Amino acid sequence: MTEAAELPPAPEQAREVFGDRFVDAVRYAELLAEAGVKRGLIGPREVPRLWERHLLNCAVLSEVVPEGVTVCDVGSGAGLPGIPLALVREDLKITLLEPLLRRTNFLTEVVELLGLDHVTVVRGRAEEVMGTITPVHVVTARAVAPLDRLATWGIPLLRPYGEMLALKGDTAEEELKSSATALSKLGAVKTSILHVGEGVVDPLSTVVRVEVGESPGGVRFAAKRAKAARTGRARRRRG
Repeated sequence: MTEAAELPPAPEQAREVFGDRFVDAVRYAELLAEAGVKRGLIGPREVPRLWERHLLNCAVLSEVVPEGVTVCDVGSGAGLPGIPLALVREDLKITLLEPLLRRTNFLTEVVELLGLDHVTVVRGRAEEVMGTITPVHVVTARAVAPLDRLATWGIPLLRPYGEMLALKGDTAEEELKSSATALSKLGAVKTSILHVGEGVVDPLSTVVRVEVGESPGGVRFAAKRAKAARTGRARRRRG
């Protein structure tokens, strides 16, 4: 097994970005470099670039997330981008959605250790939790799947007029073009590519923003969402 490299000191930008939560950000980086590597959540070769490529790259997503909204981080994995976003934005109510048990165990430990009271960990696949979690204003994701597939999971979790923010790399523009038809069918009304992190990360973080109209998920999910809502109301009445 490859030995993990040593975690480098936090760059000065991290102090500025994480502010009062800087110490917690350092602890999270240490957890990723230690337990994260041992549990197979982070590759050992990623440790030397944890700050620039992972924590800061994700934290700057906060630049385009509205104030005081609900967020669902789909396929959260080791907590990226959900945990860095939570550290810099205590005004958000964040759900970390992840299907694998070993990952949700890690996420729960991190949330408890860092005292992230505004973060909830949910185990499950996006397509399975509709109706069990309240639709959110914003869905986030990073390195989960190609945009067209990611959209089929993430967009139906949005409330009307919400948005999906996907951290992408050099393929962002190409993926957006090839996904245009699929996104339209899912209720997308506007798409754009944003670059965030000026003065913090180089290269800048690339974000694909997909804004939806009044029917997130399109016609296909309207009936499913209504059925889930009826089921939820029936359960509450019985309770």
